[in-house]
Amino acid sequence: MTLSRRLVAEGLGTAFLLVAVVGSGIMAERLAGGNAAIALLANSLATGGALVALILAFGPVSGAHFNPAVSIALAVQGKLAWKDLPLYIAVQCIAAVLGVVAAHAMFGLPLLELSHKARTGLGLAWAEFVATFGLLAVILSCARSRAEAVPYAVAAWITGAYWFTSSTSFANPAVTIARALTDTFAGIRPDDVAGFVAAQGCATLAIVLLFRWLMPPR
Repeated sequence: MTLSRRLVAEGLGTAFLLVAVVGSGIMAERLAGGNAAIALLANSLATGGALVALILAFGPVSGAHFNPAVSIALAVQGKLAWKDLPLYIAVQCIAAVLGVVAAHAMFGLPLLELSHKARTGLGLAWAEFVATFGLLAVILSCARSRAEAVPYAVAAWITGAYWFTSSTSFANPAVTIARALTDTFAGIRPDDVAGFVAAQGCATLAIVLLFRWLMPPR
């Protein structure tokens, strides 16, 4: 696949992921009648289902990273050219914001609005480290041993991590940045973005170092 085709596929997949995350969050909040548990259940199931479909659809073209942390980890492992990495990350971040715009447009909201939802504290930062570390461990391990299982393994991890992490498992710098631009159930205050992204970056570094020893390149 040419680079342009891969970038378009990566952008489409990332945008649709944000449509799923934000759109299902809006719908869940409207229908749950104030029950946060029901809203989170709906949000997590919709996100997990969308992830399976999107990875199956765009994986053969771009690899279906949809996540700068994934792209960095795969570049370190030699599965993405370093010269392509900045383009992947740029497309992921831009497409994530466009996905928020698309979701807001469906529900009649302002196309972009800064979030007021506080997500701060060491506990949430640690949760993002755990969520990102686990996600990358699942991807790198399955990609090596059972590539056909990656879509289902990723969706299972994210769906579960919505519930067992205090941060509800953003685990994605592009998604984190974009969710600062939605003042809905899925949002995060701009002031809290740096802490989440820093934790995700530390997790990426840790998993890359671990897997260089645990599963050295063939």
